[in-house]
Amino acid sequence: MSEASDLIAAAGGQPPGSLRAAVANAMVGLKKQYYGRGPEAAKAYVEDDYIFVVLEGGLTRNEETLLAAGQEDLVRRYRLAFQEAVGPTATGAVEELTGRKVIGYHSQIVFDPTRAFEIFVLGPEL
Repeated sequence: MSEASDLIAAAGGQPPGSLRAAVANAMVGLKKQYYGRGPEAAKAYVEDDYIFVVLEGGLTRNEETLLAAGQEDLVRRYRLAFQEAVGPTATGAVEELTGRKVIGYHSQIVFDPTRAFEIFVLGPEL
């Protein structure tokens, strides 16, 4: 199995028919596999050389506890550091699904409501 297929399987999804669905499912699978919990919803947007994925919800219990204690910055810093560590997995899945090199990647999270954003910049088509 491929990395992207493994992540899609971790999301509990069937192999999707569109690139947008495949990327969204791969990012859900990444969160489930590495965070132990995935988002409640995900949607990917593909436009030219850019992919933007929005993931709704999916905080772990310890993150929810820290947020309740006013530690939003700590949760954000942890999430961004962790996402940097699993970045090669995320970019590898997107490269596999698109057939293009990822030349830029950024992850961000906001709260109330909780949304995570995965942003990919693709290199030129070959």
